[in-house]
Amino acid sequence: MWDFILNNLPDQITVICTALAFAIPYGTYKINQLLHKRGDPPWKKEGTDTREQ
Repeated sequence: MWDFILNNLPDQITVICTALAFAIPYGTYKINQLLHKRGDPPWKKEGTDTREQ
């Protein structure tokens, strides 16, 4: 049973690259959110729109 599982696991580099394929875009997304939260001018922030729709 263990031989079957261990033989079918991907290589270590495949697991690392798969984790990085998730972590790098997610980290970029979070950093982008933080930069927009701290750096956007008041007229561009969500919830401050004074126009009626």
